[in-house]
Amino acid sequence: MNSKVSARQKIRYRIRKKISGSAQKPRLSVFRSNKDIYVQLIDDASGTTIASASSREKDIAAQKGNKVDASKKVGEAIAKKSQELGIKNVVFDRSGYLYHGRVKAVADGAREGGLEF
Repeated sequence: MNSKVSARQKIRYRIRKKISGSAQKPRLSVFRSNKDIYVQLIDDASGTTIASASSREKDIAAQKGNKVDASKKVGEAIAKKSQELGIKNVVFDRSGYLYHGRVKAVADGAREGGLEF
């Protein structure tokens, strides 16, 4: 494994030691690939994914714009899904990525959609 990936993995484990999600306050986990971005609401107590959203969903992928714009829309989409499930508070998990650019755009979109963290 290259050093960049293993360094992110170490950071990820360090973050995960400190935070975990419950059914009332799930963990909002972000995965960023080179092309797309994916988010999940995870209940760590039962180990299940409550809801998910990604930039590959038809309504988001159809819209024009750069990757940061798509990330913001993904944040708004997960916020909308969580509102439907009656979830207002989440724990944000940046998964070892810097809180910058696309990861920050997801967080901003989720906050604008009504999520609190």
